[in-house]
Amino acid sequence: MYVTISPKRSRREFVRKVKELSGQNLQLCYQCGMCSGNCPAASNMDISPRRIIELARLGLDEEIAGSKTVWTCASCLACAVNCPRGFDLSKVMEAIRLLTLRKNIDHIRPEDISPKQRCELPQIAMVSGLRKFTG
Repeated sequence: MYVTISPKRSRREFVRKVKELSGQNLQLCYQCGMCSGNCPAASNMDISPRRIIELARLGLDEEIAGSKTVWTCASCLACAVNCPRGFDLSKVMEAIRLLTLRKNIDHIRPEDISPKQRCELPQIAMVSGLRKFTG
């Protein structure tokens, strides 16, 4: 017997999991933009951090997964320090990364890295990068 999950139910489940894993109430954010304005990595992101929160609130995990923003986040806590509501966006980004990795979708393939680059990269960076970007 197969159980079909409606898109609405799937979206609610995503929001629930993000809240559970991050420990953050997504409704605390009122979209002031302080996170995006203070993020040192924002210029390398294709979706702003504040937009990620909005997409997460709506349960649009596929749009988030198609973005490089959650992978670009360095978890430097600049967003959390400057948030007037005390919202820790880095925890939400980590939760979204975990949920994405649980789908076993690899965002980087070691064989795509040239042998020369592999030799030049510090081993610890290579290992931590593969842990972060592969399932």
